[in-house]
Amino acid sequence: MPAEILSYATLFTLFVGLLAGVLGGVVGTGSSIMLLPVLVWSFGPKQAVPIMAVAAVMANLARLAAWWREVDWRAMLAYAAPGVVGAMLGARTLLNLPVAVIDAGLGLFFLAMIPGRRWLAARRFRLGLWQLALAGAAIGYLTGLVLSTGPLSIPAFVAFGLTKGALLSTEAATSLLIYLTKVATFRSLGAMPFEILVKGVVVGSSLMAGAFIGKALVLRMDAGTFVHLLDAMMLISGLSLLAAAFR
Repeated sequence: MPAEILSYATLFTLFVGLLAGVLGGVVGTGSSIMLLPVLVWSFGPKQAVPIMAVAAVMANLARLAAWWREVDWRAMLAYAAPGVVGAMLGARTLLNLPVAVIDAGLGLFFLAMIPGRRWLAARRFRLGLWQLALAGAAIGYLTGLVLSTGPLSIPAFVAFGLTKGALLSTEAATSLLIYLTKVATFRSLGAMPFEILVKGVVVGSSLMAGAFIGKALVLRMDAGTFVHLLDAMMLISGLSLLAAAFR
């Protein structure tokens, strides 16, 4: 194994990856936002995004395995089928768009979704399958462009009526297919050499372990606490993206 993979920086990355995996296992998102700055510090900015893409595949695989029995397969297929196509197109245009503008737009959207989700919930607004499919196409495309759009997909599945284990498992199943598409596209474009793939697997192993720890926490959590955690993650995600856009 290369010495770089056994370095102190990598060990620290694995520790943060474990914590990020727990976070993602509890609220279904946030692990990429937490882990990416550490990946940039450990491996450099050019390697960070493809490493995180591989690690995200493994993290979503673990969340899917943890909550396998609660997947809403109709919602998963409605969202993932157009989402995979969108992710492929997004990954191919990644280098040609102003990422700072995308980050700023997503950041503002995440912040707006905190009161917006409560407003929609008070009016018992629900997405149907065809509306979920449209959301999957748009969010899948954005996932191809930026690192993570988990804070976008989570509200979409909440609006469909999913929560806790059903929400985490269904979102993980769709994200798994979309991130596999992103990794395959990176490989076809020459941006995923074997060394990057190995690093992604190593980092992803810590996210997988954290996902199963997260399940134990969710099982002890009431629905109200779970919703508050989702709001907190959207707040952090929105502020992080705005900070990235304007620095």
